[in-house]
Amino acid sequence: MKITAQMVKELRQATGAGVLDAKKALEQTNGDYEAAVDILREKGAARAAKRADRAAKEGLIEMYAHPGNRVGVILELNCETDFVARNDQFKTLAHDIALHIAAASPRYLNTEDVPQEHLNRELDVLRNQALAQGKPEAIVEKIISGRMNKFYEEFCLLEQPFIKDEGVKIKDLILDAIRMTGENIMIRRFARYELGEALD
Repeated sequence: MKITAQMVKELRQATGAGVLDAKKALEQTNGDYEAAVDILREKGAARAAKRADRAAKEGLIEMYAHPGNRVGVILELNCETDFVARNDQFKTLAHDIALHIAAASPRYLNTEDVPQEHLNRELDVLRNQALAQGKPEAIVEKIISGRMNKFYEEFCLLEQPFIKDEGVKIKDLILDAIRMTGENIMIRRFARYELGEALD
């Protein structure tokens, strides 16, 4: 299939990839747009992994208050340079993540942050539920694994589906921003407050 300039342009607009990368991806997939997007996303994830060790000490503190001021969020989003931190796309990313935190109320940043006692308690509950439902021992572990993925999606920010597009996880938003900016970008920390919530 002939790869046209219009095809390359559309792919670039959707992914932020360079001209040559977009053209190569379309050539590799014989013009299959969706497959080309997948190739470029994988390439972006590989580049992001290479950048993960780079220091990200610039960025911004985003504060978001839900209408009615009953829920508030403070988020620290870091990047490598103040040039990127002042960029409108970076500011929008910070705002979107803070908005997401207000709506989805994650408790932890990533799966590694979940305390072991919380994990153990959840695993015990899931195992007992599966056994109580009469599931055979042989498939109980598979059931637990699937349900733990749901647990992580509920409690861990990076694993949560983005509230504005549930086909994209928060970690995918970060990877896309890394690919677009060429810098390491990371959520350093966040806090969510809800009026009247119990303090524990």
